[in-house]
Amino acid sequence: LQFAYFFFFLPDLGFCSSIITGPTNVTVLVGSEARFNCTVSLQWLILIWLSNGSPVLTVVNPQGAIITSDRFTSQNYSSASSFTSELIVHDTRMSDSGKIECSTQQANESSSAFLWVQVNGSLFIKNSTFTVKENKTVEIVCEALGWAPAPDITWMTNDSFIDKSRYVTKQSQGSNGLHNAMSILTLTPTDTEIVTCLADIEALPSPQNATITVFFLNSTV
Repeated sequence: LQFAYFFFFLPDLGFCSSIITGPTNVTVLVGSEARFNCTVSLQWLILIWLSNGSPVLTVVNPQGAIITSDRFTSQNYSSASSFTSELIVHDTRMSDSGKIECSTQQANESSSAFLWVQVNGSLFIKNSTFTVKENKTVEIVCEALGWAPAPDITWMTNDSFIDKSRYVTKQSQGSNGLHNAMSILTLTPTDTEIVTCLADIEALPSPQNATITVFFLNSTV
């Protein structure tokens, strides 16, 4: 009897690859870009990016990225010991908020981060100016409409923060998952003042603001 022996050489499926550094949490304003990096060892074969559990981009070694949506693209960076895939989420939407995951399709070889897409809405004070007589109190109303999440409201007068005991802020649910806030400041001026209402969320580089001038009218005048 004669026996024939067949030898099959399977390609390296990347079973020795590992994730060195996974993505980190990102908070952005709606419509802007969000970027996530995933660094793996050089033995990798395939890297898949998932958004809220759904694959959005696949990178194959050595062919490169397989793009199925122009909202999800990537850039690649290589070193002597590792490969980094940068996922770029373009024109972010509120529905993009959630888990972003980098996976090499191996057991326990995935890493995730959180994307939070926020919305800065409008902010305004109902009156542009006030004239207040001596020893009189005025209520100034500031409204923030269409935010996500609801903004943190603070007040300033002549560049100094006003104590929180002097104003009351109420939040309410708006439409399409957005939030509104109304803040009422009680003020008894002793001089003409520049009063500023500030609204802040994490994604804003600096608070959005609205300003009003409160003119003080001395009773002796």
